[in-house]
Amino acid sequence: MSELERRYLRLVRIFYPAGYRHERGAEMVGTYLALSSPDRRWPSVADAADLAVGGLRRRLRVVGATGLGAGLRLAAVLALSTATALAGGWTMLELNPWAAAWTGFEPSGTSVSLGVGVWAAWLLTAVVHLVAPGRWTRLAIGFALVLTVAVVPLAAVVHPYRPPLFVLLPQVCLGLVALGVPGRLPLWLRLLPLAGAAAALPVVATSAHAGGGEILMYYGWPAGHVLPAAGAALLLVTLLAGAVPAAHNDLRGVWALLVLLGPIGMLWLHPLAEELSVGLYGGGPNADRTTLAAAAIIVAFAAAVVVSAARTVQRRVASTRAAVGRCAACGAHPGSRRADRVPD
Repeated sequence: MSELERRYLRLVRIFYPAGYRHERGAEMVGTYLALSSPDRRWPSVADAADLAVGGLRRRLRVVGATGLGAGLRLAAVLALSTATALAGGWTMLELNPWAAAWTGFEPSGTSVSLGVGVWAAWLLTAVVHLVAPGRWTRLAIGFALVLTVAVVPLAAVVHPYRPPLFVLLPQVCLGLVALGVPGRLPLWLRLLPLAGAAAALPVVATSAHAGGGEILMYYGWPAGHVLPAAGAALLLVTLLAGAVPAAHNDLRGVWALLVLLGPIGMLWLHPLAEELSVGLYGGGPNADRTTLAAAAIIVAFAAAVVVSAARTVQRRVASTRAAVGRCAACGAHPGSRRADRVPD
């Protein structure tokens, strides 16, 4: 067994449930090896992302959350569009081409932060999603996620300026959901991320004017107002996108909303932290690291509890329907001995 095959098998063991990997694991690894170059020693990032997404879907089927797959795909499209829209807005705020013309203020010194590279990577993801959807899009999303996380320690070494954590954290959450984006989509859906970035331009212009030409303005007014507005817009669009399928007993919109609860909550992180600071310290709202961390933990815990509860409810409903179906096959009442003896 080659080292590459051993590493693919390790990924399959990590991501897939035991029954499925015993049945199909060798076949999956053989497929990936056949598509790899002879000199490759490590699985590619795109292959690792494919295995992670496929393993998650398989585990969801095992626990009975079968409706979550379609909801995850819808949530991924909306999350990617939101992430690229925010990236377009933050890029233009970093470059800030309107400040001097509108306010007469000429920026001095460093007028951009390391965030420029992060936002450029997310905009590149939108382009890749248009021209090469599927595994290349997931690879681009993974690259953007790595940069988004790495900018925090990197700023401590090479550059004093970076986007604040309450701007980076929602981007990471949106990117993790976006990894589930499907490869086969109509053209208008593949255009959504680029359209989202273009739609952010008028918002940026308004924010730049209101910010008075300050350097790195998204540290202040724009982030505190644009992020919650983006969360509210994402919530509204998810509800509208799920309304039509729900009318036909298709709950993909409900599952999409449940998946996006965490990212939507993170977009409201700063206002939530301000409310916590009022309750903890009194006085005016003044979010600090403690209240931001507490708000992030509350949002993550609440989203996990809601999704877990919804999954439990779905499993119980499915079990009840299956029991009723078995009893209908023999004409017995649910729970009777005759019904219990009906084979599956």
